Amino acid sequence: MAASSKRKTSAPKRKPVRTSGNPARRPIVEAPPITARDWIGAARLRTLPLAVAPVVIGTGAAQLVDRELHWVIALACLAVAVLIQIGVNFTNDYSDGIRGTDDHRVGPARLTASGRVRPRTVLIIGLAFFALAALVGLGIVIRTGQWWMLAVGAVCIVAAWFYTGGKRPYGYFGLGEVFVFVFFGLVATLGTTWVQAFQLPQEAWLGAVATGLFACAVLLANNLRDIDQDRQVGKRTLTVLIGRRATKIVYTLFMVVPFLIAAFIALLYPIAWLSLMALLAGIPAIIIVWSYRQSRELVVALGLTSLTALAYAGALYWAFAG
Repeated sequence: MAASSKRKTSAPKRKPVRTSGNPARRPIVEAPPITARDWIGAARLRTLPLAVAPVVIGTGAAQLVDRELHWVIALACLAVAVLIQIGVNFTNDYSDGIRGTDDHRVGPARLTASGRVRPRTVLIIGLAFFALAALVGLGIVIRTGQWWMLAVGAVCIVAAWFYTGGKRPYGYFGLGEVFVFVFFGLVATLGTTWVQAFQLPQEAWLGAVATGLFACAVLLANNLRDIDQDRQVGKRTLTVLIGRRATKIVYTLFMVVPFLIAAFIALLYPIAWLSLMALLAGIPAIIIVWSYRQSRELVVALGLTSLTALAYAGALYWAFAG
């Protein structure tokens, strides 16, 4: 009796999870239930200031032409930019996850790579955000009568998908910075200005270049963090192609040039000097990029770079619309 009373009962063993050879068919692994925090993390909130900044600057530039604030159109432009950014983040999660690119990443775990959410679900959510962006964009076109911009919107969504999607994603061949400069800088800023003022003043172009450079800087910080993992899986980002030191130099240039642009703008709009306050976030980001010892520190640099872009945009809006 004594011996039997001390007998320990072992917990039932869990069955091993069988995984398919096709990453897209991998079942959900045994893990804590997915939470709202996980979904919010997948939206990558640190990147959203990059969607807001061009709309803020573009709206300010539009008010140089038409002093009236077309707030409905401005908010619609903001919605399109944010929805596309979130859509890009989810489709990147899907595409990188099924390729195995995110299996050993340094930053926060992705939904697809972690196996906690089925890849198809992540893809559907990403495409749903693209669809919402398209619907809001259609509303802007109907309101403004600029039907040719439907083609611009379609190109934006297609480019967002093929950044990491498809058989030969251009983000894997050193062209990611070109994408973010064109679409998160030029197209987002100039498009916002055009649908509100139907003109593109010089200030809109200058602001578009600045926001594009900040977007490229964020991408460089992200890819610098993942450089070793990207090399292992054959993802040839610009950072992989040029190396760490050159990436740090290019990142610094991308962070500094917008403030040189602001100094030029300040010759006509003195309030633009306030954009220098954004360096309170920008300088620490540059210091981290040059002095980091662990890749995880670059997550902080990425967030600070995004905040720099947003603060910079706010100062230029005040200069243009004030």
